[in-house]
Amino acid sequence: MQNGYFRLVKDATGFGVSLIQPTGCGEEIRMEELFKYLSDLKIPHDKKRLEVEAVMGVDVICHLGNGECPVCDETFYVDVSEDNLLATVRFIAPSEGGKRLTMDGFLDALAAKQITYGLDTQNVQAHFNSSGMFCTDFVVARGKEVIQGKDAQIEYGFNTEMHKRPVHKEDGRVDYFNLATITFCHKGDVLAKIIPEQPGEAGMDVYGKLVKPKDVKKETIKFGKNTELSEDKMTLTSLVEGHVSLANGKVTVANVYSVKDVDTSTGNIDFEGSIEISGNVAANFEVKAGGNVVVNGYVEAARIIAGGNIIIAKGMNGMGNGYLRAGGDIVVKFLENVRVVTGGYLETDAILHCTVSAGSDVRADGKRGMIVGGYVQAANTVTAKVIGASMGALTTVEVGVKPLIKSQYERIQKALEENEKTSKAAQVVVDNFKEKQKKGAQFNERQVRYIRSVNTLVKEKAAEAQQLSVRLERLKAMMEVQKKAEIVVSGQVHPNTTIIVGDASKPIMSACHYCKFIREDGEVRMVPL
Repeated sequence: MQNGYFRLVKDATGFGVSLIQPTGCGEEIRMEELFKYLSDLKIPHDKKRLEVEAVMGVDVICHLGNGECPVCDETFYVDVSEDNLLATVRFIAPSEGGKRLTMDGFLDALAAKQITYGLDTQNVQAHFNSSGMFCTDFVVARGKEVIQGKDAQIEYGFNTEMHKRPVHKEDGRVDYFNLATITFCHKGDVLAKIIPEQPGEAGMDVYGKLVKPKDVKKETIKFGKNTELSEDKMTLTSLVEGHVSLANGKVTVANVYSVKDVDTSTGNIDFEGSIEISGNVAANFEVKAGGNVVVNGYVEAARIIAGGNIIIAKGMNGMGNGYLRAGGDIVVKFLENVRVVTGGYLETDAILHCTVSAGSDVRADGKRGMIVGGYVQAANTVTAKVIGASMGALTTVEVGVKPLIKSQYERIQKALEENEKTSKAAQVVVDNFKEKQKKGAQFNERQVRYIRSVNTLVKEKAAEAQQLSVRLERLKAMMEVQKKAEIVVSGQVHPNTTIIVGDASKPIMSACHYCKFIREDGEVRMVPL
């Protein structure tokens, strides 16, 4: 097997280039390599004609010019990889009358190119020991690859996933009694340990230059209350039995406060850790927790506020007064007449006449999977089997903007409007004062003090308006419609439903089935699932 190659030779009227075809599975002549060789020698040539001759499949001499054939000794091209760790050489045949390259001459030429490390002379020996293996790649030098080290890592002894989804049963229902979304720990449990960093090993490129590995990072365990760091600062353990969580890189264990029911026997509960309620929460009571709230029973028209997650196994009928607010996620069997605010997702089987605001997703795709009446808003996705009702309950579903950002935008917009009203009223006073002054009116000290205060107010309101406008523009940029925001319906959307995606809305006039709604070209579009 031999690659195709070329060499300058004499022909009947002058000189040309001999194109020698490959044998066996050899590589075809690289035309760009031929063109470069001829250009380096400043020999005029017709590229198209040479390309046509090269693909004919037979050895041929292509005439290049009259006069004597240029005498060119064997040469070579060296290609060095981007990381300078591999040098490859291709030998170019000498012209007719030209000299072959020797191994010593080749090594001297490599040294002149400063390729000195990892030489593999044995690999190219076959070329010099034969009539020549031209236009063939030979690895001539290999650098020593750098071995990158490993950064130190913290290995946590508990599930650190921020938004764990509940388990669905085979029939599609959520297993509200085995949610496993809160991580409990026991006293003495190892919560985190450091896997030490491993320094790397330096390498060497083919030019003999040292290649240093990247610096490796150390790690430190950040820890909060109810935890203890070992003397070598490599292991963190729990001092109590409670709920372990990771927030902003810090491991904290919160004690869990357990009660049977929240009613007249307990009163309202306000606890900095997590709360577990084995029974029910009666109407008009309030439960506040810095961590999670788990209710294994039913919730009436109560208020539950949690810094973490809220889980209600048997559902909630708020009777118009119920309120749920979670910094994390909310998982509840069903919701009726409840106002819900969550920083994460909401997972439920049914949402009936509720006002819902979710920082990520709303999923009502269990066995019933319905959203009927009210207003449901989510930053990313709303998923349901049924939206609206055949009786025409007014239902609005919105996605595409984080609720918190939208509320901030509306609040600042209102503040700007109030600012403008105050500024205009103050400016009227200032203008009246200036008009009277032009007419020669005299003002007492009290009036002068008053007009000065109004002037100051105008300036303050102008500065305030500028700050509010800047904040409004930033929020406006943040309110750009998320590309993947969508409303997915695996069953039916009833009429009298309004679909909103970002700043576009679409009233549903007739029933739709098995579809999803997205924003495209500034409009809400319905596409099939």
